[in-house]
Amino acid sequence: MKYFYSIAKERTAEIKIKRSRFIVSMYSVTTMAEAKYYISKISDNYKTANHNCWAYIIGEKGETFHSSDAGEPSGTAGKPMLNSLKKHEMTNIAVVVTRYFGGVKLGIRGLINAYGESVDTAIKLAPLKKIVKLEFYRLKAEYDFAEQLKYQLEQLNADIVNIDYAAEVTIKISIKHHKKRKLEKYLVNLENANRIMILK
Repeated sequence: MKYFYSIAKERTAEIKIKRSRFIVSMYSVTTMAEAKYYISKISDNYKTANHNCWAYIIGEKGETFHSSDAGEPSGTAGKPMLNSLKKHEMTNIAVVVTRYFGGVKLGIRGLINAYGESVDTAIKLAPLKKIVKLEFYRLKAEYDFAEQLKYQLEQLNADIVNIDYAAEVTIKISIKHHKKRKLEKYLVNLENANRIMILK
């Protein structure tokens, strides 16, 4: 299975290149609206900057992405930022690179390298978080079967999320999407044998 990565909490980094300051702000997002809100917020925080260039990638497979040069020459900021995110196989991520011009022009190649390096710097601050798609199930069982059920679920790589002991035992479980096939077969067989009920 191909994995994608994001970050656990907001990251910031700063590098200086030929007197220009490049400030990186990076945040985990799950929707386009969240990405745009974060970009707007950071741009407002750095209103006096010369440029607030940005890029974001969202979607389970990183299928939705966009970027902006925000006044820098076309293709010198947003695209290299996006390429840096893609190189590290990231998704559900928004990044803004704020530039305070230092008086020395970097040229086209210099800008491309500076914006790409800025994002790389923030990415390398700490290990990335692997994004794993989880499936959830709620099951109801009699008390005399609950312990055996819990044991078998754990053998099938399911995690117990919550257990509610009432008239019957209700168990909420999760499992990684790519490991669910054996579990589902086991649960269906139990339900057919009237040992459990799979709740919606």
